[in-house]
Amino acid sequence: MQQQRQHPLSANEGGYFGITVPVLQLFAGTLFLSAFLLFSVQPFFSKLVLPKLGGSPGVWSVAMVFFQSVLLLGYAYAHALTRFLSTKHAIIIHALVLLSACVFLPLGISSGWDTPPATYQELWLLGLFAVSVGLPFFAVSANAPLLQAWFTQTGHKHASDPYFLYGASNIGSFASLYLYILVLEPGLKLGTQSLFWTAGYLVLVIAILLCAASVLRRPQTTSSEPNATAEEVGHAPVQRITSRQIFVYLGLAAVPSALTIALTAHIAVDIASAPFMWVVPLSLFLLTFVIAFKTKPLISVDFLSSILPFAAILAAGVIFLPKLLPLTFGLGANLLIYFITVLYCHARLYQLRPHASQLTAFYLWMSVGGVLGGIFAGLIAPNVFNWVAEYPMLMLVALFLLPLKNGATASTAIKTILFGIALTALFWVGVSRGWIPEIEGHEIVVMSIIGLITLAAVVQVKWQAVAHVLLILTVPLVLLLQLHPSVVHTERSFFGVVKVKDTDDGTHRRMVHGTTVHGSIAMSAFDADVGKGSPEPLAYYHETGEMADTLRAARASAGTGMDHVGVVGLGTGSFLCHSLSGETWTVYEIDRSVIDVASNPAYFRFISDCGPDTKMVLGDARLTLEAEPDGKFDYLLIDAFSSDSIPVHLMTREAIALFFSKIEENGLLALHISNRYLELASVLAAVAEADGYSIRFAEHGAIEGETRPDQVFAANVMVFARDETDLGPLLDNPRWNDVRSNGTALWTDDYSNIVGAIIRHEFSGE
Repeated sequence: MQQQRQHPLSANEGGYFGITVPVLQLFAGTLFLSAFLLFSVQPFFSKLVLPKLGGSPGVWSVAMVFFQSVLLLGYAYAHALTRFLSTKHAIIIHALVLLSACVFLPLGISSGWDTPPATYQELWLLGLFAVSVGLPFFAVSANAPLLQAWFTQTGHKHASDPYFLYGASNIGSFASLYLYILVLEPGLKLGTQSLFWTAGYLVLVIAILLCAASVLRRPQTTSSEPNATAEEVGHAPVQRITSRQIFVYLGLAAVPSALTIALTAHIAVDIASAPFMWVVPLSLFLLTFVIAFKTKPLISVDFLSSILPFAAILAAGVIFLPKLLPLTFGLGANLLIYFITVLYCHARLYQLRPHASQLTAFYLWMSVGGVLGGIFAGLIAPNVFNWVAEYPMLMLVALFLLPLKNGATASTAIKTILFGIALTALFWVGVSRGWIPEIEGHEIVVMSIIGLITLAAVVQVKWQAVAHVLLILTVPLVLLLQLHPSVVHTERSFFGVVKVKDTDDGTHRRMVHGTTVHGSIAMSAFDADVGKGSPEPLAYYHETGEMADTLRAARASAGTGMDHVGVVGLGTGSFLCHSLSGETWTVYEIDRSVIDVASNPAYFRFISDCGPDTKMVLGDARLTLEAEPDGKFDYLLIDAFSSDSIPVHLMTREAIALFFSKIEENGLLALHISNRYLELASVLAAVAEADGYSIRFAEHGAIEGETRPDQVFAANVMVFARDETDLGPLLDNPRWNDVRSNGTALWTDDYSNIVGAIIRHEFSGE
């Protein structure tokens, strides 16, 4: 019988154990899985670390810097493998790296990294990430450029221009983020998530080995020597990336990276520091790669160039005039501005991509730019600026990256710049002479000047001059905001921006963190003839308020009088003015800047007049309270929200158990949970139901028609007791009611659901 002739596999197929696999699908699927794992580990592990630093939004900023830095190392490693080694040797080394990373699986926090220092938290976090997930993340991070480089050797019809695979891999990144916030985070505990990631990693290793096999089994059409030139392999010479190109690549990659961190910090401070809030900007970041890195881009660079200046002008209004805009509009506008800017940068990067022979070098320089942007926004800016100045600055730098069009010349640009300088100087003269009135502050005037300069730019050189003029205006704008007469003091730390501001009528002074007031004092308390006394606590801490109710109930429960009171979250220190003789108060505060501001009698008088000897403990509440003896407090108040950011780790079953271990048998635990976005009462009710605590909840607006004094705010407060009788006067107070979980899942250190809390809040009609 005649033997059938065996046909070799086509360039578009690979065979494994008798199974034919399309090469393009194999590489695309492997890149998808690699990207999926790369970006799912970031929110997962950051959430795991978050409680170590009090739920600070800075955790995600530092995490972004770390992951970008390791991504750079991965890209440099991939570039070195393709540049200096043969494909066979590169495959062997990468296989060893992938297998070595298995030692760190399943992922978790390494031993010896339990307690962060009081200072240099950023460096400590970088070390924690490095020893815990550094090698696995490094191994996965190299796959995108490495697999694309290998794909060029498969002989596939698209092998000459594999950049489209980078856009395809970002679909995996995009999918991983939304699958994480919609399915993994609300449905799986952190330990289970780690096991799933481990399983995915093992599948990835197998897939990469199959990709390697598809390259090795094909006849070599290129030199196996790593440094073979284009002429040696029979192709036309290919020009290497120039220094000018490198500079452009760095700028176009740095701006999106830095903007991502700056915008994420803004959102996390005002809503919640949790994966759901981190994912929104990052997913838009990845989506721009999907849109831009295509053979036929969905949106042209020319169109983006034309609308980017409009986005910058809108950004000026959103950033400098937040009071005049609805919160939801401001948030949406920020995301839109961010998306347009990042999409332009990435589309421009793709437009300027080099030949495929320079692929790994191109990705390497992109990664360098990303790291530089991340370092600026995540590490440098928080330590240089006392407000989030990097956000508007980065928007202006993005304008500088626009290509010159419409006949713009150096001379016309200089004329427009000089015109802008003249207007700015005139403005400052007007402010110093008092010619310009303070109508809603100076921001309206600033916007008017921006509008005039924009108009001049359009008339003279179209949009290109806008970049020059607005960039020059950045410094005076920053100075203007800092010199605003209502801002007495601004201080920025790892945990956010704290401002001391006087009200517009000059009658009160407030501490503001983000968008939330953390205390208020009447300016009359600073009058020379007042002397040392007890300033009246205002805001949420007035004697008629909910937290004062819980303190009186605790005193009633103690009977003979309380000995020890604990307060987590200092604010202005106004709650100290409720202290009585014989009571010892201890305050736990994670942010040194809050202590410094509140303790300064030039800003606030509560600590100096009511509690000069109060013990201040610096650090995260859970970590510092663990060191206290059991049964120490008769009353413990948890008032640790930063702006509207929710410290999730202080609301879990384990956290409540820790708090009660430090409270006397008949003592009370109160939690201040006022915020604008999340429904949290049912979360705490679920803990009470699980462990048998008695609770009461006071919700603002619970008593219809209730009026409060000026500068006194209603609060949402939950109070816990071991026995209902310990709640005393709260049981008969119409402001305080029982509450049920209504099926809300129990939050633990291993599980929480921010998305569900947001949805419940929206449907509650609050």
